Amino acid sequence: MADTVSRHDSVNQQYDVMMADESTNVADRFEAQGKRCPFCESGLRCSLCSQGPCRITPKAPRGVCGIDGAGMVMRKVMHLNQMGLAAYSHHTKEVARTLIATGEGKTPFGIADEAKLEMLAAVLGIEEDDVNRRAVAVGQGIIDSLSQPFEEESIWVEALAPESRKQLWRELGIFPGGPLYELQNAVTRGMTNIDGDYVSLAKTSLRMGIATFYGVQVPLELGQDALFGTPVPHTSHVDLGVLDPEYVNILPNGHEPFIGFALVKAAESEEVQQRARDAGANGLRIVGSIETGQEMMQRLEESDVFVGMTGNWICEEYAIATGAVDVFAMDMNCSVPSLGEIADRYNTKLVAVSELIGVPGTHERVEYDPEKVVEQAEQVIDIAIDNFRERSHAESNPVERRQEIMTGFSTEAVLEALGGTLDPLLEAVKGGAIRGIVAMVSCTTLKNGAQDSLTTAVVEELIKRDILVLSAGCGNGATQVAGLNSLQAQELAGEGLRGVCEALGVPPVLSFGTCTDCGRIALLVGAVSDALGVDPSDLPIAVTAPEYMEQKATIDALGALALGLYTHVSPAPPVTGSPEVVKLLTEDLEEITGGKIAIGEDPVAVAEDIAAHIDKKRAGLGI
Repeated sequence: MADTVSRHDSVNQQYDVMMADESTNVADRFEAQGKRCPFCESGLRCSLCSQGPCRITPKAPRGVCGIDGAGMVMRKVMHLNQMGLAAYSHHTKEVARTLIATGEGKTPFGIADEAKLEMLAAVLGIEEDDVNRRAVAVGQGIIDSLSQPFEEESIWVEALAPESRKQLWRELGIFPGGPLYELQNAVTRGMTNIDGDYVSLAKTSLRMGIATFYGVQVPLELGQDALFGTPVPHTSHVDLGVLDPEYVNILPNGHEPFIGFALVKAAESEEVQQRARDAGANGLRIVGSIETGQEMMQRLEESDVFVGMTGNWICEEYAIATGAVDVFAMDMNCSVPSLGEIADRYNTKLVAVSELIGVPGTHERVEYDPEKVVEQAEQVIDIAIDNFRERSHAESNPVERRQEIMTGFSTEAVLEALGGTLDPLLEAVKGGAIRGIVAMVSCTTLKNGAQDSLTTAVVEELIKRDILVLSAGCGNGATQVAGLNSLQAQELAGEGLRGVCEALGVPPVLSFGTCTDCGRIALLVGAVSDALGVDPSDLPIAVTAPEYMEQKATIDALGALALGLYTHVSPAPPVTGSPEVVKLLTEDLEEITGGKIAIGEDPVAVAEDIAAHIDKKRAGLGI
């Protein structure tokens, strides 16, 4: 039934279209998998070596190699974390390459925010007056910092983490070095017969989490701010209704927005728009999809060219099923392997714009090179206009619904809304108008119900309890399409939070960006803890990932735990087969780092537990 597929009417509508067409789609594939393997779900299965797969049971409490259940479970978690750190590191490298090429005058970009470039230069110890030479030096410095030796302390962590945390991380032996050497160490540890101790595997995961937040995500996002501008609040539109079949539509999809920004610049040309009109279209538009769309929408005002974003990753097949997409441009991350068949059915061209993408049925490859991005954008536009000539004769399945939202709430934007300092926010928290703050950084999944249903329900319960929410990741797309990032959502907030939001002219759910913005959130947490003179673990804040899905989410969770934050996740991660690991993550870790994992799928109970944690921290601060 369509009403079980998604929280959003637009997706349910498109599900009906695809069902009638007997087209593969994520909802039907999820159901087709049936009951999941209990060994896999609990983490008690390993197929690393030729002696496996091994399963831990009461009669076989160890694998063939001798590893026990706790080691097997924690090693699996560490493997997931490795992929998350690797993916974020790739994005950071691409930011650095783009900074270098931009400084050398080889891209259509410029330095939009010199202050952010200077922040990066200060951490890297770069003193260069010329902005372009500084961009080159910063880009190379970021690349070098990725490979900082394992034995050295990360320059990013040393420069940016709260002092209380740095001291604790040194004591625990989890102060990281360079991200790539952290990754090398973890991958080696994860081999058969090297590290089977769940405690040391957990410490390795925490090291990777810290390296991800500070050594990867911070230079990544600050670098993108320098290149494309720091987000500022503005209105935009989301949902599948942003797709108009009368236009040539190009959807940059993924996490790395470089081709996306280049496409917007190219499409602003009257010559490009005329070519689209000559092909029979009303014009040519760039429409964001998932995290690349978030990165663009955070920084770009809507125009005749950039018109908003469709939704999160589960939406992408349903977006193509509108029959209104000419090019689906796939950069790194979150382009599902089924797209070839769907694109052919609904007259879309799949274009890989990253060397990493290997989607079967991809029609063209235009792999991002910052020095060639002008020509590459033109090439993608040519493919799209040619496709429109054929696609425009076929039937389309347009969606009408569009949701207006506010986006662009970077740390700097939050401070500006507060008059330039944290004082109004701190006073609102101290006075109780804002009970606390929750970072909702989530994916989207069907494992715990219809798409985005738990995410939106948890957020609604939180704001009802006067808890301000910062939304990021695919969960941000969930709350945006559901209207929770709109001014109208003020009506859903508790009296105290509603009053603050009305006074500031902001929603109760602030669109903070993508999963890569976890590093930006860590900086905000550090700023608040420094302003109050307390450790981050003492603050009335928490994290929730109501619908986490993939490997980048797991490394984000480990970063939050290392920072000392209460972290709710759903569905339950694959650790339940080990009582030792469960106890470590949900109880013991709170006495070590101050952070802990909480699980749960009842939105009221989840919100009540988070509120109880926040109230406990408020009491500890005497507020």
